[in-house]
Amino acid sequence: MRVLVTGADGFVGRHLVEQLVEAGHEVSAGCRPGGDPAQGWLTPRGRDQVTVVPLELSDSGSVSAALSRPMDAIIHLAAVASGSEARQDPGRAWVVNAAGTARLVDSAVALRDGGGVDPLVLVVSSAEVYGNGPAASRVETDPLCPQSPYAASKLGAEVAALEAWRRAGLRVVIARPFPHTGPGQSLLYVVPAFLQRLRAARAAGAGRVPTGNLDPVRDLLDVRDVVSAYIGLLAQGVPGEAYNIARGEGVALREIFRRLGDLLGVRVEPVPDPTLLRPGDIQYLVGDANKLRRATGWSPRITLEQTLREMVDAPSH
Repeated sequence: MRVLVTGADGFVGRHLVEQLVEAGHEVSAGCRPGGDPAQGWLTPRGRDQVTVVPLELSDSGSVSAALSRPMDAIIHLAAVASGSEARQDPGRAWVVNAAGTARLVDSAVALRDGGGVDPLVLVVSSAEVYGNGPAASRVETDPLCPQSPYAASKLGAEVAALEAWRRAGLRVVIARPFPHTGPGQSLLYVVPAFLQRLRAARAAGAGRVPTGNLDPVRDLLDVRDVVSAYIGLLAQGVPGEAYNIARGEGVALREIFRRLGDLLGVRVEPVPDPTLLRPGDIQYLVGDANKLRRATGWSPRITLEQTLREMVDAPSH
């Protein structure tokens, strides 16, 4: 299968490209211009087998050029993917996430209408589109009530993509991954941020660590399980449908913090820091992935303990 991955050089994209190459797919990697010119993020095998194409979602010409070659599927990861980054500039989050997706699906319709291919477009949204709700597992038919600039812009991306499905018959599938992590993730995300602060406390012999709110409950996955779900949806996702990608188990951030401390061999007291609090934080975000499981047979294979251990053992930078 010929697959274009947007945002291919990001944290999730790198894992996705690797799995696609291992599965024998022909991969084009859409990356923002000005990134790593040597493609050092690719594995040696990937550098031989992956075609890197420039892609700037805020530029219609760039999007059209990236989608000018025949392809069977597009996995759309490129986004302002950090909640804190989106809060700093909500307008840019909408330009990239919502308007960028509108440009992408419009170009995909033009590619299909040009003849010869009918690409499936997997639009990667976020479980944060559900917003706050009862302490129960979210299902795809639950109301969508985003309460952050990031989540709102991702819902905008869903709306743009599904409009193209309804109007033009573009084969669009929506993925709603719940939080995921792994070695190499940015410090903008909670688990790497915890690790950095705990390591600093251990080095300094400190007994207290500043944190944000540790009460929220999250359904935390390994990034490798998430990208395997994306690949499953390429073959078996139904156009016009949305699919949760979730473990189905909730764990409080306080427990994640404690487990990381145990793995590092450091016992410290978490101290709330007002500068680290996230306004409008979702208190309970756990997903029901039965729809995905029925469609693809997917289930997570990597335990949370294994993921945390690998992150602790990975070299720190």
